[in-house]
Amino acid sequence: MSTSTTEIGDRRRQALARQNAAARHPSRRRVVVAPTPPPVAFYVIGVVIAVFVMMGLVMVLSSSTISEFRKGNSPWRLFNRQLMWAGLGTVGLFVGMKVPYAFWRKLVLPLLIGAFGFMLLPWVPGVGSQINNARAWVHVGSFSVQPSEFLKLAVLLYCAHLLAKRQGELADLRRSLLPVLAVAGIAALLSLLQGDLGSAIVVAAIVFVVAFIAGIPALPMTVAGIGAAFSAVGFVMSSDFRKERFTAFLDIAGNRDHLSYQTYQAMIAMAQGGFVGEGVGRGSNKLGDFLPLAHSDFIFAVIAEELGLIGVVGVLGGFVVLAYAGIQVAAACQDTFGRLLAGGIVGWFVVQALINVGGVTGVMPVTGLTLPFFSAGGSSLFVCMTAAGLLMNVARSVR
Repeated sequence: MSTSTTEIGDRRRQALARQNAAARHPSRRRVVVAPTPPPVAFYVIGVVIAVFVMMGLVMVLSSSTISEFRKGNSPWRLFNRQLMWAGLGTVGLFVGMKVPYAFWRKLVLPLLIGAFGFMLLPWVPGVGSQINNARAWVHVGSFSVQPSEFLKLAVLLYCAHLLAKRQGELADLRRSLLPVLAVAGIAALLSLLQGDLGSAIVVAAIVFVVAFIAGIPALPMTVAGIGAAFSAVGFVMSSDFRKERFTAFLDIAGNRDHLSYQTYQAMIAMAQGGFVGEGVGRGSNKLGDFLPLAHSDFIFAVIAEELGLIGVVGVLGGFVVLAYAGIQVAAACQDTFGRLLAGGIVGWFVVQALINVGGVTGVMPVTGLTLPFFSAGGSSLFVCMTAAGLLMNVARSVR
């Protein structure tokens, strides 16, 4: 009993001594701060991405089963592949969301060099392949990967890091604009060598958005933009086939039997959708050869036919909501790298969606770009979901 009483007394004296020490040295007190919940934009972005991915899986299944069956393949082939990539994309999303985004600044140069090297693989015999006049795919086993999708993210990370690092030197064009233009030029050139003008345009758009948000002077950026536009026009005009293909949208009815066939059929599908659509799986234009590439580049036409105007407004409205939430995140972020990263991701998604929808609806040339989160294409889905995870990561840091 005496021993226990003595031990209890010792413990009380030690506790009292600690309290007195904490009172004499307030700086040593342990302060417990309750975690702050993420802002509303974090949840908005997450909900929009989840709805987009699930809706995209449904539309890929709807648009590909019959055509795959007629080819003698399993009707589930493309859907299963897209579902697999959605699973990998979910992993990429959570990695992008959980790993502090500042960590990626340590890897921007290796990632960029690796992406440039990856872009050369389509030219390696037995590894690369050519689809629709573009040599832009690499075969890995029974799957194909498009290196340009990974290039977009690598260029974005590098340019955001560089301009954040040189925030005090933006007026010095040799230290700010010229380096990112050099990266954009190399990336665009590699895309053009593959015959992929759409990816070159998106990469250039990403770089210009990041440079604009960083605060590079408007006049040199305007001059650079005009130069990039002339370069794109020169690339199109350098080939009679490319020139005819990219100007066919100016006379869709006149070219409906050849160059504008897909766009013309897409317009028919969208017109048949009406207000409420024909129902998921009931669209007829995806059957046979009426609408080639219905599951990839022209999936927006399938959405319009089967879900009608309601589905179209839902998809376009979703991108508007995603863009608005992303802009709010970029504007509220106090970290320069995070702000540039968030703004670049938003610009990437918006520009690519506009180009895809513009081509399907006939108001812009068809460039072969996918509709983010919807079109069948594992590389695009995986990289877009990973980029969305990074955007959510930045949103979590906003207080």
